[in-house]
Amino acid sequence: MLSKYHWWRDAVIYQVYVRSFLDSTGDGIGDLAGVRAGLPYLKKLGVDGIWLSPFYPSPQHDHGYDVADYCGVDPLFGDLAEFDLLMAAARRLGIKVLLDIVPNHCSSEHPWFREALDSAPGSPARARFHFADGRGPDGSEPPNNWHAMFGGPAWTRVADGQWYLHMFTPEQPDWNWRTPEVAAEFDRVLRFWLDRGVDGFRIDVAAGLYKHPELPDSDDPEADARTRDSVNPLAWNQPEVHAVWRRWRATCEEYTDRDGRERLLVGEVSVPTAREHALYVRPDELHQAFFFDLLGAAWDADAFRKVISEAMQDIAGTGSTVTWVLNNHDQVRTVTRYGEPAPEGSGLGAARARAAALLMLALPGAAYIYQGEELGLPEVVDLPDDVLTDPIFRRTGSRARIRDGCRVPLPWSGQASPFGFTSGVEGAKPWLPQPDYFAEYATDRALADTRSFWHLYRDGLQLRRSLPQLGEGTLQWLDTPPGVLAFTRGDGLVCAVNFGTAPTPAPVSGTPLLSSGPCPAGVLPGATAAWWLSDL
Repeated sequence: MLSKYHWWRDAVIYQVYVRSFLDSTGDGIGDLAGVRAGLPYLKKLGVDGIWLSPFYPSPQHDHGYDVADYCGVDPLFGDLAEFDLLMAAARRLGIKVLLDIVPNHCSSEHPWFREALDSAPGSPARARFHFADGRGPDGSEPPNNWHAMFGGPAWTRVADGQWYLHMFTPEQPDWNWRTPEVAAEFDRVLRFWLDRGVDGFRIDVAAGLYKHPELPDSDDPEADARTRDSVNPLAWNQPEVHAVWRRWRATCEEYTDRDGRERLLVGEVSVPTAREHALYVRPDELHQAFFFDLLGAAWDADAFRKVISEAMQDIAGTGSTVTWVLNNHDQVRTVTRYGEPAPEGSGLGAARARAAALLMLALPGAAYIYQGEELGLPEVVDLPDDVLTDPIFRRTGSRARIRDGCRVPLPWSGQASPFGFTSGVEGAKPWLPQPDYFAEYATDRALADTRSFWHLYRDGLQLRRSLPQLGEGTLQWLDTPPGVLAFTRGDGLVCAVNFGTAPTPAPVSGTPLLSSGPCPAGVLPGATAAWWLSDL
């Protein structure tokens, strides 16, 4: 029988970046068996589910986001039998499992793209991708002026003179979703994993897929490629993409109708406004889409209030719930992001990150936690050039937008690298080097220290699950002095955040139920968040 409770509406999902979570084989790369070994830790933390980064067969030019086979497991990470064991273990613990699916592009080693290279211009094999003749007298100029997201032109020329489109790297050719065969292939992929018991999918580049049918020049191609917040509107957010999500939603509903287990679609939707974001989460499309505006907001009370209010008005108004996120595998970690350029340094960044976490967990809707966030890990900013693996660095030579620093393998135990991340082979080294100071953030130390980030997250998740005021619902803003945000949830729960550095009177009397730092009754210290139960 179909449950009336929609688990995803207020779920807390933990993003597992598989290659950096836990290594079970001693090769220095995390794997599915490592994820399975870490499930009790995640159950103790209190999350509802996990999202696994791509583990499919891939040449790893973009760490698995260049998929060569959507229905397999790369030997780096295990095999399908190990995946099935992971699914069974998660099911026993009551942990949902979401897979990362990449429908905008594949690997240049995908069999269909290799077939396209071997086929003639205008062939059905090439129609699965965006092949086009070049411009200029000899076709030596790209078909248009688009730039790739990771630097350089968005086109690469092949031996017969045609060009193919790749909005990320040349090793990641974009699918042509105007060819029905592509949609049919992804129907097959979804069903393959749904039949293996997964609870849903995180969809990479969910606003992409369709490109303008005429592939015209962009008015400002360099700005289009600068960040995902200023993407090329000719290659992003085309109206036809919504039909894909209706089709995928219908597939998920078909499985739900069979057994009552809801399958979730959550999209990586990078669009300019909350109103455009809301179009992706209409009742017959994606269940949810990440709301990145909170992640991108400066540490400022007015900025946070603005993005939260817009999300509640435009996104929650569709009948969906907002999907909040502060960190992920593409962004500088909050401890570092909030600590710069403040002269007080990393201590202030950590305090702000703790406060932001408590704020996020108090907001109506769902929340996603990126691995290591619960440990208070800072960004590793001093990785030497010779260990960097991010294709952004390889294509631009710039460290400005590289993502390796938030992907350094987790520290689990001990005083020196590999900090329990990898074992079993003498001298085994993590695929990215861990700094010595990771000893301060190791999981065993965090669990033993009740003042740690880990305990703040665990206590927040426990209260979120036990208090009816939290989770899905609405909020009401309270009047506050400048630099302070406060709102009520349900019947008498108050959350307040002091964005300044000086203490301010608390909005309610009494000792907080939970706070991100020391918080005496009647006072809200600087860079602190707190929850109270009150009769306001």
